[in-house]
Amino acid sequence: MTMSQALADRAAELTALLERYNHEYYVNDAPSVPDSEYDRVFRELAELEAAHPELRRADSPTQRIGGAPVPAFEPVVHAVPMLSLSNAFSDFDAADFATRHAELIAFDERVRKGLGQSLVEYACEPKFDGLAVSMSYIDGVLVQGATRGDGATGENVTENIRTIRSIPLKLTTPTPPALLEVRGEVLMLKKDFEALNADQLARGDKPFANPRNAAAGSLRQLDSKITARRRLSFFAYGVARVEGVDAPDTHEGEMAWLAELGIPRVGDGLAAVVEGAEGMAAYYEGVLARRASLPFDIDGVVYKVNSKAEQEALGFVSRAPRFAIAHKYPAEEALTVVEAIDVQVGRTGAITPVARLKPVFVGGVTVTNATLHNEDEVRRKDVRVGDTVVVRRAGDVIPEVVSVVLERRPTQPSCDGDLFSESSVPLYRPYELPKTCPVCGSHVVREEGEAIARCSGGLACKAQRTQAILHFAGRRMMDIEGLGDRYVENLVEFGYVNGVADLYKLTLDKLLEMKRRADERDGVIPETVKAGKIATLWAENLLDGIAASRNPPLARLLFALGIRHVGESTAKTLADWLGQLAIVRRAPAALLAALPDIGGVVADAIADFFSEPNNEAALDALLEAGVAPSDECPPRADLAARLEPALLLARLGIPKLTETRARQLAEQQPELAALAELPRRDVIEIKLPAEVAGALADWLDEDAHREQLKALASLREELLARLPAETSPANLVFAGKTLVLTGTLPTLTRDEAKALIEAAGGKVAGSVSKKTDYVVAGESAGSKLARAEELGVAVLDEAALMALLEGSQ
Repeated sequence: MTMSQALADRAAELTALLERYNHEYYVNDAPSVPDSEYDRVFRELAELEAAHPELRRADSPTQRIGGAPVPAFEPVVHAVPMLSLSNAFSDFDAADFATRHAELIAFDERVRKGLGQSLVEYACEPKFDGLAVSMSYIDGVLVQGATRGDGATGENVTENIRTIRSIPLKLTTPTPPALLEVRGEVLMLKKDFEALNADQLARGDKPFANPRNAAAGSLRQLDSKITARRRLSFFAYGVARVEGVDAPDTHEGEMAWLAELGIPRVGDGLAAVVEGAEGMAAYYEGVLARRASLPFDIDGVVYKVNSKAEQEALGFVSRAPRFAIAHKYPAEEALTVVEAIDVQVGRTGAITPVARLKPVFVGGVTVTNATLHNEDEVRRKDVRVGDTVVVRRAGDVIPEVVSVVLERRPTQPSCDGDLFSESSVPLYRPYELPKTCPVCGSHVVREEGEAIARCSGGLACKAQRTQAILHFAGRRMMDIEGLGDRYVENLVEFGYVNGVADLYKLTLDKLLEMKRRADERDGVIPETVKAGKIATLWAENLLDGIAASRNPPLARLLFALGIRHVGESTAKTLADWLGQLAIVRRAPAALLAALPDIGGVVADAIADFFSEPNNEAALDALLEAGVAPSDECPPRADLAARLEPALLLARLGIPKLTETRARQLAEQQPELAALAELPRRDVIEIKLPAEVAGALADWLDEDAHREQLKALASLREELLARLPAETSPANLVFAGKTLVLTGTLPTLTRDEAKALIEAAGGKVAGSVSKKTDYVVAGESAGSKLARAEELGVAVLDEAALMALLEGSQ
């Protein structure tokens, strides 16, 4: 074999591989190789063609990347017109079959009458919500792609069609037809639409309204390189012309033949052949039930007489075939009017704006509410009361407001003082999220960088009550044994528990009464009741579990409160450094942010939680119910280093006051209380850069900031006075060290090992890094052990861990 022949064979082999990979990925949705392998093969072919241009074929996968932009699309006259289909609709309010599917029954009657038959076979397929195109192959090679246009004339989009990887550039058959014209739909899968819109938003561009618009816009790009970057898909729905071979004599056979040629057709059991109106209706209902879960949008189904000879016999009427009809689903989008905008509070406190709508039938149901997602979305779409809006409902998805019809927005004459002008302004102001929770009145918090606003009253808010109690009772929190989801939901529903403090007021009689009411609601009669007895052991055990939780460690109690961003590790930091619940409750964000591993966001969340009056009342009630930490103690002696004025000043959020500038300020004004009293002129004279001194003076101009600084100074002095004389024992073997646990230890559980390490001054982390001091590895240790060995981190088994711990006693 010559070198040139070997290179040609390799190019052909690579081309066949890439086309196979494309078909697996884009048609079968079952890739056999990772993207990296596809990229490797593609690069090899591209390099081979670059070195030997004579090997580059028109159907090479490297030619899918798009060519130079065109000034405009050329018109294409369709040899066979791309006709539209007549539509049928079903009455979803009707209960009986004849009324519900009257238009479908009428179509079947017309077909049977036209053919003189008592029963007709129909091929059924989904009706894609995309862009109809026609593709022509000559001797098996794609030569032209065109849009539908007006049915008679479309646009030449061949270069863009070539970029769609599910479309074969060459048919997979050794004996292709001399001419094949395929009709089908170009569309964008839902997952690809979401990825495209994410990219649009990341670049600051406007997102597409729906997959159909995205597909149409992508296919009609004058620059095919843009089309190539967007993942479009294609499904064939018919053959317009074929020459040189005998085509199958049924539509179903025709579609199976196209699949053999490598042209995508709808699969996954979505295509079917049925008989009569009842068969079509059953197919319609079956696909409707699957509509929301399909990977693409559809707006109905299509029925075609399966026999090609019978299609020809029926012919056409006006601009539509007699042998086919589109059976449309209820519209997933409709116009209606926003009558009000309310907010809903979720189980975790998330505040969601909801549009109350003039009732509209959409997606098969009457819709009266639609989500507006969050404050940013409301503002981006500028949804206001009185607006006419596009509402979308797809399957079981919660209805949402897609867009506003601005030209229908209600207006009123504008006025300048007492004079009315001829111009008009919107009748309603832009929407603003409420500042307080509509359920409990707690203030609403929206953290920087987050789209979701939240109710701050986690312990007091009725909307969050069930979730808050379940979290409070969890194993790593208060560890109330026996208090599961079902009991909590029933206790809340029947009003026995309105907050965590009420758990400690439960009695045996209340629990038994709750169980009886729940059984009556559910229509259940327990076997013990049938036998004339009342089961009480479960209630007695639950009361024992509640009683056993009254005196938890402080860290567990803090974790149980459900403070946003406060997990086990942060709760332990608060308990270890501050020692007492009363101090944690009073600590301002600046002091909290000075503690190890607590950043500004977390510090703000903790301070905000304890500043909310509803949470304060709920916590007071809990303490009054007899719950008290078992291990409170004075703050750590080394807290003094964390209370240095420079450290606290840098965490007050004063503009331009960096760590360095805070140290310079503290050197000149070491007393926080004195700084809070300093007149503006004296602040300006502090030896700092002018813009820093000015920013500090501006900050202190607000009385609230001066009071904040005074309170911080007072608490600092109080804490310094309460610190123990000596620091923590120096023999804590893991003081200041970070350990990672991996695998299963012989005798210790993960929690037990963690508790021992923390008691010895160490911190347990979840991943191995250069900052890790030890990895404690047990049986079946995995990637963490390998990472430790790679970084040279010391590895301990359980025996070595215990030996170190015993040496610190």
